[in-house]
Amino acid sequence: MASFRDKLDAACRANGSLLCVGLDPDPQRMPVPDVFQFNKAIVDATADLVCAYKPNMAFYEALGLPGLEALQRTVEHIRSQAPGVVVIGDSKRGDIGPSARAYATALFEVWGFDATTANAYGGGDTLRPFLEWPGRGVFVWCRSSNSGAADLQDLRVDGNGTPVYQELAARSRQWADDGSLGLVLGATYPRELKRVRELCPETPFLIPGVGAQGGALAEAVSGGTDANGRNAVINSSRGVLYASRGQDFAQAARDAAARLKDEIDDVLAGEGVGWS
Repeated sequence: MASFRDKLDAACRANGSLLCVGLDPDPQRMPVPDVFQFNKAIVDATADLVCAYKPNMAFYEALGLPGLEALQRTVEHIRSQAPGVVVIGDSKRGDIGPSARAYATALFEVWGFDATTANAYGGGDTLRPFLEWPGRGVFVWCRSSNSGAADLQDLRVDGNGTPVYQELAARSRQWADDGSLGLVLGATYPRELKRVRELCPETPFLIPGVGAQGGALAEAVSGGTDANGRNAVINSSRGVLYASRGQDFAQAARDAAARLKDEIDDVLAGEGVGWS
């Protein structure tokens, strides 16, 4: 079976894209009231422009059972409309033993995600239940995009003085080297992103924070991709979903996604890599 990294690479090459659209439905901002119909319109408008979709579980859980039903229908629609696109369930789960195993079963078997996000605060053994699923991926939260990221992630490890986020990145290569483990690194911290790419030259990166959170796209692409301009998923959520509050929201989302894709491609071209 192909590794998750191979599956992600195939999705990127199919559409010539590193762009991921985050599906984070906010009823206060959606121009239509139905979550599934909103997601469906976004997917239909952008399916040929992306390598991945990333539904954030929190937004669906906050809506109760109707939200979970909308998520199920959304995943089913992506599989029908864009079968080659990777679906990342953004859950950031993290627990020990049986609980971690139950989380992995829910995310990979029940929801059918290709990959998920996870919190490794409990250490490498908390990731094993996720890594046991062949062909699936887990992106470990490494350097987050929020303003308080440095509170813990920049603390120095006793003995070698390495920041915690760099220690986690280095250890991730010990936890899995088969293409199943990736890292989440915010575009809002380009210097740290570039440093982790130096530590993990072939690891898939999920890079949020572009757009509404203020991350610099060019620095995220140049610092986050590997030597071949691959192994990076550049995520935009609000910047695409809410490009318009009117009934033209789907077309506006497509236009915003197309602009982002073109900007990413321009950076890659400047680095001497492309999709040919």
